[in-house]
Amino acid sequence: METFVLAGGCFWCLDAAYRPLRGVESVVSGYTGGTVADPGYELVCTGTTGHAEAVAVTFDPDVIPSEVILDAFFTMHDPRQLNRQGNDIGTQYRSAMFPADDRQRALFEAARDRAADLWDGQPVTTIEPLGTFYPAEEYHQDFFAKNPGQGYCLAVAVPKVNKVRARFAEYLRD
Repeated sequence: METFVLAGGCFWCLDAAYRPLRGVESVVSGYTGGTVADPGYELVCTGTTGHAEAVAVTFDPDVIPSEVILDAFFTMHDPRQLNRQGNDIGTQYRSAMFPADDRQRALFEAARDRAADLWDGQPVTTIEPLGTFYPAEEYHQDFFAKNPGQGYCLAVAVPKVNKVRARFAEYLRD
């Protein structure tokens, strides 16, 4: 198993887009990249802690290649937007990747380079050291599945999920 920690806007969207992929064993929404120990959602939302809303995606690379996980990340969010995704504005919504080691850093850099071909413009996605990953509160875990009719999910998450499903249909669970 391998785990990638990725941030690309609201963690509800990333969580929802990764869960349908075959080989993804777990997705944990949380916070990383900041300076405050054990932050909560309300504090992270202030934008003062340095944390990003992120997901820890654990997957089996024998079932789904690392490159697919990373290319899905760049498919589901716009990596050209600095410190925001749509109406979610602030450093807590930045596009960032948090490698656990030099091998992951190389994979992340290659994926960011590929993303320039997908989008009209260079990604502003940062590659930052992986510090402590703090799981978010329980109500944030698998939020989309628990709240499919919630307005934000319908307006923001569904289009991102649909983009990943369309591009990576061969990796969807049966």
